[in-house]
Amino acid sequence: MKLILLISVLLYTLNAKLTILDTYEFQSNDIHELSALAYDGKVLYGLSDYGVLHHFDFKIENNKIKMIKLIKSYDLKNKNSVRLKKKKRDAEGLVYLNNKLYISFEQKPRIEKYSLNGIKIKKIKIPKVLKDIDNYKSKNKALESLTYSDKYGFITAPEEPFLGKKIHKIYTTKNKVFSVKASGLITELEFFDKNNILVLERDWTKFRRVITLSKLNLKNCKQDICSMEKLLVLDSDKDKFVDNYEGLTKLTNNLFLMVSDDNDSVWQKTYFILFSLTD
Repeated sequence: MKLILLISVLLYTLNAKLTILDTYEFQSNDIHELSALAYDGKVLYGLSDYGVLHHFDFKIENNKIKMIKLIKSYDLKNKNSVRLKKKKRDAEGLVYLNNKLYISFEQKPRIEKYSLNGIKIKKIKIPKVLKDIDNYKSKNKALESLTYSDKYGFITAPEEPFLGKKIHKIYTTKNKVFSVKASGLITELEFFDKNNILVLERDWTKFRRVITLSKLNLKNCKQDICSMEKLLVLDSDKDKFVDNYEGLTKLTNNLFLMVSDDNDSVWQKTYFILFSLTD
C-alpha cells in the first residue's frame, strides 16, 4: 500500500541535503520485526529479529518505491546447517560485502559472516569489551548496528551507552574507538562516503517517538571525540509515519532506504522511507 507523504514531514528536514522522496507500507502476515537492510544492486536483503533473512525484489521508478516483493526467506543457520538457537538468533545489523552478508547480534553480542542463504561461514574478530553481555545495559541493548568501509573495517556500537553513560562509543575492527554524545539509542550506522556515516537514533517512550538521522564525519573527530550534525528529525507528535526505525541501507550514491521494526504488534507498521542525501 502506497502512502502519501505529509508536507509536515519535509518541514522537519534541518539540512537541505537530506530529502524524503517516498514512503511505503509493507503489508505481510508472515514478515515482522525487520531490523536491518542491505542491498547488492539487485536484491534487497531484510533481516528479522527472529533470525530470518529475507530476499526482496525491489524497484524504484522516478524516485518512488514501486514494489517490494518477497522472493524467499531463510532461517539463519550454523556451519552444520542447523538453525541458530533462540538465544543466538537475535539478528540486528546487516552488511552486504563481496557476495556475502555480515550480521551483528544482540543477546550474544558478535559479528558473523554468512552466505546469501543464511549459512554461517565464520565469526569476525571484535573488540573484547563488546563480547561480554554484562557490559551492556541489558541483553537487548547490544550490537544493533553494523556498517563497513575499507578504511575503518566493520563499525558497530552498543545500542545504548555502557552502564547508562551519556557518551556513545563507536568501535571499529581496526582498533579505533570514537566517542559521540548520545541523543538517543543507536539503531543503525551506514557509510555514505569514505569518512561520513549516517547515524540512525531512536528516542522511544510510551507516548512519543523521535527518530533522528545525523551525519558523523570521522575525519573531523579530534582525539577520537566526534560531533554529529543533525540532518532530519521525525517526531510522532507531528508526523504520521514515525515508527520504530531500525534498518538503513545505501542504494546508490545518493539514495537510501530506511525500514521500521513493527515489533510484531497490531499497533505498529512496517514502513519503508526512501530519501536522498546530496553534498
